[in-house]
Amino acid sequence: MASILVALIGPLVLTGLALLVTYLVLGPSKYGGPSSGKGVVVHVLVLGDIGRSPRMTYHALSIAKHGGKVNLIGYLETTPHPSLLSSPSITLHPLPPSPTRPPSIPFLLFAPIKVLHQLFCLFTLLSYRLPPSQWLLVQNPPSIPTLFIASIVCRLRSTKLLIDWHNYGWTILASTRGSRHPLVYIAKLYECLFGRLGDHNLTVTHAMARQLRLPPYSIRGPMTAVHDRPSEVFKPMWWGKARQDVLDRVLPEDQKGMVPSIMAGTTRLIVSSTSWTPDEDFSILLDALVAYAADPVSETCPVLAVITGKGPLKDMYLAQIAELTKSGQLPNVRIVTAFLPFEDYAKLLACADLGVCLHMSSSGVDLPMKVVDMFGAGLPVAAYCGYESFGELVKEGVNGRGFESYGELAIILRTLLSPEGGGELEVLRKGAVREGKRRWDEEWDEKVAKIMGFAA
Repeated sequence: MASILVALIGPLVLTGLALLVTYLVLGPSKYGGPSSGKGVVVHVLVLGDIGRSPRMTYHALSIAKHGGKVNLIGYLETTPHPSLLSSPSITLHPLPPSPTRPPSIPFLLFAPIKVLHQLFCLFTLLSYRLPPSQWLLVQNPPSIPTLFIASIVCRLRSTKLLIDWHNYGWTILASTRGSRHPLVYIAKLYECLFGRLGDHNLTVTHAMARQLRLPPYSIRGPMTAVHDRPSEVFKPMWWGKARQDVLDRVLPEDQKGMVPSIMAGTTRLIVSSTSWTPDEDFSILLDALVAYAADPVSETCPVLAVITGKGPLKDMYLAQIAELTKSGQLPNVRIVTAFLPFEDYAKLLACADLGVCLHMSSSGVDLPMKVVDMFGAGLPVAAYCGYESFGELVKEGVNGRGFESYGELAIILRTLLSPEGGGELEVLRKGAVREGKRRWDEEWDEKVAKIMGFAA
């Protein structure tokens, strides 16, 4: 245990000392620009793929819309939102890829190397290569080393630190390493310590805001719950030729023959977006579809399930799907995968009959952005509901249905997708449209604009 602590904390201490010496010799400049309104400089940092970070993307666009100058920092692994690329007030600053761990090197030995690389890249960029800013808006998680380096840079450059809590890094780590792993203990201690250093905190739910006030977090600074809301690209579609045009364009070539039956309502289209990671158990949907296929209702209401997203477990599940299909366990059910451009994904949601969300909250107090997007497109959802904050977004029987097992999901599919369930599905669709009416701009202007000085 002691050797692990030294291996992980030692590099942070040494890096901190090195950064202190560097600062004393070549101190970074401090912010002296406007503190509010037009021309305010804001750095937005996400230690992840910008193209798959919708909330931070929306933050950047909102700041630019209010006259701010944004430097958006993150990895460029997928194509960012088109509006980011076209905005004259937003500059993207790609981070160099982190080193890849060779299979021969244990994770515990390689982790400090990766952290040191990230520390160096972030410190040099935020302290010297970029001009000083009034605000540094940071996504958490990932927490390591983001919160550490952000707190140091903000003190050095007279910048205010705004932490946007999406979840907790240590609970995500615990879901893969186990709650008693030494790394989880260290990550929790680190996150609770540096999480207290923000000048203001944003959370994705009220439940998270309440939890952060309590031990072990014990955050005393200002805190505002800012719910994810859909952007304008997600909107309901009047079904007709527009729906057919979208389906003809976005469905895989070998499934386009199903478009006429989807348009006629004799085949049901469901969509699920997944990260193909352990915190989203795709086997629940797969087992539910097997159960649905074994039910007589599937003979009158076949299903096409489109699964979008990328992730490490995708190939494993694709092999399972192929085996189930080959063995005849998925009659009248077709499962296809796709990774679509942002706008095509939004239109696919508007074309579907039902959305399925498998998000399992590691903290119990976050919410899935994918459900927000589905509501924006007017799509009712069936979503995993086994966590505290679920009811802040999905209202049972109003805009969606909740499940905790594949059996419960199979019942929902059989009920809503059958001809007899058309009335209930329509009620849920209307509820989804109502829920999606409040947009990101309204939420941001009402809450965050005031915090950052863009509104009185």
